[in-house]
Amino acid sequence: MTNPLKFWLSLSVAAIVIPATAALSWFAYDSFSSGFSAKAEPSDVEIWLARQVRRIAIPSKRRETPNPVPLNPNVLAEARAHFADHCAICHANDGSGKTPIGRNVYPKAPDLRDAAIQSMSDGELFFTIHHGIRFTAMPAWGKGKPEEDRDSWGLVHFVRHLPKLTAEELDEMKKLNPTTPRERAQELEFERFLRGEDSGGPPQTHSH
Repeated sequence: MTNPLKFWLSLSVAAIVIPATAALSWFAYDSFSSGFSAKAEPSDVEIWLARQVRRIAIPSKRRETPNPVPLNPNVLAEARAHFADHCAICHANDGSGKTPIGRNVYPKAPDLRDAAIQSMSDGELFFTIHHGIRFTAMPAWGKGKPEEDRDSWGLVHFVRHLPKLTAEELDEMKKLNPTTPRERAQELEFERFLRGEDSGGPPQTHSH
């Protein structure tokens, strides 16, 4: 007689493994049929698969962690300045991802104002910012222990605020975007590399 627990456990595993296997097969077929160009748009299957993998990769305890940094005007202002200085080069000041780099990496930089991002828990957003995402252009910005990374928790508040960003805040952020000759040269070098005009390999970048 079949053990009911084993039966339902096997059924649950199959419900996860079979769709994932099918998605991986489609991803492999799609990639080899269209090449590995960064200009391509991810298919719906690839987007679904990436989101499932991302969710599974974040420990449930981390997903459920509430933001320990209280929201106040000073925290939001600091996070806004941090975003303008470090994140806007890919995500744009308004979070749209419409920048030369954001539109030419693979996968494309997401619109942080979209429901798919805004529906993520604070813990998921923090984990993504602190640890980054492998095989994408999203770096691991966090320094030190996660529980001490107040900057990334502040950025979580700012991501939540993006759909309500004002014109005044955008003007302020433009003044905070990197403008030194060295930083601008690095940005232009990166853009040339993405266009295939630079054969010397990707430029060296520096974290915050």
